Amino acid sequence: MAEIDPVQKAEEPQQRSPRSPTESPTAPAQSTFQQTQADIVAHQAQTTIEAAHDSEDAGYETDAESRASTSISSSVRDFAFENGRRYHKFREGTYQFPNDESEQEREDMKHAMVVNLCGGKLHYAPLENPQNIIDVGTGTGIWAIDMGDEYPSAQVLGIDLSPIQPAWVPPNVRFMVDDAESRWLHPLDSFDFIHIRHMNSSIKKWPKLLTEAYDHIQPGGWIELQELEFVTLCDDGTMKDDYTVYRFLTLIKEGLAVFGVDLLAMRRNAELLRDAGFVNVEEKVFKIPLGIWPRNKTMKLIGLYLRSVIYDGLQGIALGPFTRALKWTPEEVELFLVDVRKSLMDASTHSYLPFHVVYGQKPLNA
Repeated sequence: MAEIDPVQKAEEPQQRSPRSPTESPTAPAQSTFQQTQADIVAHQAQTTIEAAHDSEDAGYETDAESRASTSISSSVRDFAFENGRRYHKFREGTYQFPNDESEQEREDMKHAMVVNLCGGKLHYAPLENPQNIIDVGTGTGIWAIDMGDEYPSAQVLGIDLSPIQPAWVPPNVRFMVDDAESRWLHPLDSFDFIHIRHMNSSIKKWPKLLTEAYDHIQPGGWIELQELEFVTLCDDGTMKDDYTVYRFLTLIKEGLAVFGVDLLAMRRNAELLRDAGFVNVEEKVFKIPLGIWPRNKTMKLIGLYLRSVIYDGLQGIALGPFTRALKWTPEEVELFLVDVRKSLMDASTHSYLPFHVVYGQKPLNA
């Protein structure tokens, strides 16, 4: 794993809660106190998270802001169903997880978790007035929509195997059903920023994907990868050897490996970017707490997001890898998940998952 970076100043974490992708928050003005709290969160997330003396819970906030929008259409609307869950039909079997409404809510929750973790930032790459942005594996489109709001002069394209994005989007945002691991049909040197997040569970050939990305970024443009590492770690000895969540994630890794997916590939992302030709490569590794055990309120909220993302998605996460690859029956899966749920709710275990942010630039003379 890459060495944890020293603390770097972050913007105030705008505590975004799961919402409809068609809603947009209004950023509050930052005070000195708020900036200090953001710095504390950034420091803890990259060093050691201080545990609370109790297990106080945190609630979700909601927001509802209207946005100017235009319509989107897609000709790919078919879905496949298995074990009571809905999956994408286009390139069926490429992605092992559902795309139904429950899964979409989890995707938006992951977005809120990451934005809070990163101090309100949508990216770390030092962009200067980007005009052509692509979000690879856009999911519900929530990141692409937020980027369209943040950079109103830019054109933002989100691509995904599933047509699950909202029907109404900002006028500078559009979505397209596409397979990122196939040959890209966009003009060469056409994007000045490529964003890839939460794709480690589906990409089989990272070098091929990053070569395509390199060819389609204009000289001086940036790429950023953000990936959660599916392993539980602990700094204070509270995680026992028989921690059920650890076993669950290990089985997920084994199941996806059958389909050619390396769930720990993000550990090599910086190296892979350099091998593809990118320069000025930087990596940040954050710690995302699993549960509400941190003392800091924002870290506690981030931990609640992660626990909810896993807890609410246990069935959808497990069914594909366990039944298709490991040959478990659906009944065996459900029985095992009972113990996983109990383990997730144990606030006495101070575990966390690493979150990798890696970005790099295409040389100006490329």
